Amino acid sequence: MGLADASGPRDTQALLPATQAMELRKRDYHMERPLLNQEHLEELGHWGSAPRTRQWRTWLQCSRARAHALLLQHLPILVWLPRYPVRDWLLGDLLSGLSVAIMQLPQGLAYALLAGLPPVFGLYSSFYPVFIYFLFGTSRHISVGTFAVMSVMVGSVTESLAPQALNDSTINETARDAARVQVASTLSVLVGLFQVGLGLVHFGFVVTYLSEPLVRGYTTAAAVQVFVSQLKYVFGLHLSSHSGPLSLIYTVLEVCWKLPQSNVGTMVTAAVAGVVLVLVKLLNDKLQQQLPMPIPGELLTLIGATSISYGMSLKHRFEVDVVGNIPTGLVPPVAPNSQLFSKLMGSAFTIALVGFAIAISLGKIFALRHGYRVDSNQELVALGLSNLIGGIFQCFPVSCSMSRSLVQESAGGNSQVAGAVSSLFILLIIVKLGELFHDLPKAVLAAIVIVNLKGMLRQLSDVCSLWKANRADLLIWLVTFMATILLNLDLGLVAAVIFSLLLVVVRTQRPHYSVLGQVPDTDIYRDVAEYSEAKEVPGVKVFRSSATVYFANAEFYSDALKQRCGVDVDLLISQKKKLLKKQEQLKLKQLQKEKKLQKQKKLQKQAASSKDTSVSINVNTSLEDMRSNNVEDCKAMVSPGDKMEDATAGGQEDSKAPDVSTLKALGLPQPDFHSLILDLSALSFVDTVCLKSLKNIFRDFREIEVEVYMAACHSPVVSQLEAGQFFDASVTKKHLFASVHDAVTFALQHPRPVPDSPVSVSQDLWPAKLFFVNLLLVPTLAPAPGSLSLWPWCHP
Repeated sequence: MGLADASGPRDTQALLPATQAMELRKRDYHMERPLLNQEHLEELGHWGSAPRTRQWRTWLQCSRARAHALLLQHLPILVWLPRYPVRDWLLGDLLSGLSVAIMQLPQGLAYALLAGLPPVFGLYSSFYPVFIYFLFGTSRHISVGTFAVMSVMVGSVTESLAPQALNDSTINETARDAARVQVASTLSVLVGLFQVGLGLVHFGFVVTYLSEPLVRGYTTAAAVQVFVSQLKYVFGLHLSSHSGPLSLIYTVLEVCWKLPQSNVGTMVTAAVAGVVLVLVKLLNDKLQQQLPMPIPGELLTLIGATSISYGMSLKHRFEVDVVGNIPTGLVPPVAPNSQLFSKLMGSAFTIALVGFAIAISLGKIFALRHGYRVDSNQELVALGLSNLIGGIFQCFPVSCSMSRSLVQESAGGNSQVAGAVSSLFILLIIVKLGELFHDLPKAVLAAIVIVNLKGMLRQLSDVCSLWKANRADLLIWLVTFMATILLNLDLGLVAAVIFSLLLVVVRTQRPHYSVLGQVPDTDIYRDVAEYSEAKEVPGVKVFRSSATVYFANAEFYSDALKQRCGVDVDLLISQKKKLLKKQEQLKLKQLQKEKKLQKQKKLQKQAASSKDTSVSINVNTSLEDMRSNNVEDCKAMVSPGDKMEDATAGGQEDSKAPDVSTLKALGLPQPDFHSLILDLSALSFVDTVCLKSLKNIFRDFREIEVEVYMAACHSPVVSQLEAGQFFDASVTKKHLFASVHDAVTFALQHPRPVPDSPVSVSQDLWPAKLFFVNLLLVPTLAPAPGSLSLWPWCHP
């Protein structure tokens, strides 16, 4: 009994799925309705779209309520700040903002060097854009500011337009830095203009062309670029400036070439700082649950390195490069250099897309985790204003940092109040404490940058996971990574997007085509190759494509349709045309033979006639003219497929000759189905090539005596079919059905009629046909009683 009791729950759990399946099978699904084609469906559902004028009037109207809604949409702080729960969120936001600011300070200094700018401009970029995003952003958790990928993209632009001087004099270095600051700030203004413009016209969807494998491959390659760019600070080397394709390769080769010239003091400083940072991060990961906030390893390393450098005079004794003078106070706004716009346009657009892609990706992750919504268009506007206003105050383009965003969330941040707190802390550093970091070694900043690349470099493991999950995504990842490494960041992104779009086109060119069968006792149709119980309906072929049909795959669609139907449609049509042409030639020869025979008989009658010669000649001449003028009419009336009328002088009833143009009459094989149904449920749009392909399918299959129907077409596609004038007298909306089952039921009720027996074609048939035609053409020339007959086989 005890054993039975112990095993009872397990047996019950095992029986649950089977019991549920049995209950589902017992639930019958009954529905009775008439067959619905598109005409009936439109009449039943009162189908119609709203007039364009009404849509434009609604969009352009400006009422007080609409203006208020637009204000709240573009200034979200007015929505959430009045409802801010001070007791619940304020303490967490304060601690979170302080934690982020502690990270923001060293990262701002380090990423400014990465952008090729003096470190203080990293602090500016950590203040102005963050505060602007606090006003206009919709994400509660992302930390806007300097980011390694954005900084290295900016650095490639500044170093190409303001390269390193040939000598290292103070004058040349100052002029170079001023030129680079002007380039970076102008670039930030352009990036902001692009982002604001795209956001206002609701082009936030443009980032969807940057798929997740593409973004991850790109950021991984950018991390490699960042790592290589910091080697000169780690080894204390003075390298030449490289830009354009293969610049990364040239930099690595130059580092290897100049490695013997490395500064030992700089290397030791970078190594010690790196080890300390790694140990602190490992400790934070291990004690994450016990610590109220992460240990500020970067800030502690910054303070310790600055103190040691100042106390030991590392710059003078070991020639270790230090940050140098950091001016205190804020800089006045400066107008961008419009002469640089043409040179920066392409890079600005690329940086705008990359920055937005990173920000919206992180924003959606946090929004999904915490149950709120992020507006992609407003995010574009917020980032754009951050970069636009920041560029006026000499900031370089920013986005959001993954590491800082995670710290902001884990430290208890609930809103962008944390961002405002961090920006105010950075403002305090700029105004009062910036000069304290005069002796900070650049090698320490390089170590901070390299250690923070750990998260992005971990994305190299995507290769293994994508190999198992999706090879096409793996191909996108690899192409993006290699293109970015070899072609630099700008060209690499362009190449990656082009390749990704081409891959989409190639994949839609070869979708999955299937012949559908009916699942027993249901109105559901599935692929007969995948469902063993799904059986084809006798006499009906149902065909479906898994992708929309457009110019790139329309030909493949037609070929796959003819192949899956098991009939060589083109060959059958060709054979049919050849046989009909031979029949036509045979008839023409018979007509010519009869014409010659008639001429001979007329000549014989004329020679034998002795009276009314002139009248007979006139009559013969007029008859000959009429017969020669109506030769084409005779051909048409006795051509294959036309109905011959047996008109006799006594007015007998018409008798229809059998159709000799059918496949069976011509001795050609017939398809084993009389109806073809195209399941168009996968179509999302149609173009002109698709319209022509569908028209050709109707024409070709009707040539082989198969009627074609369409089913499950969406309303927008029906509208496009109407706009393309697809429906006409031969193809009407009665050929389009609401579902596949409707079309199958109609096809079974209305099979295309086919003659039961073929009609043999013999030459003996043609004289009689010609006789009937002549009687129809010239009924008034029938001979009167007692007169001379001009028709040797016609007697009164």
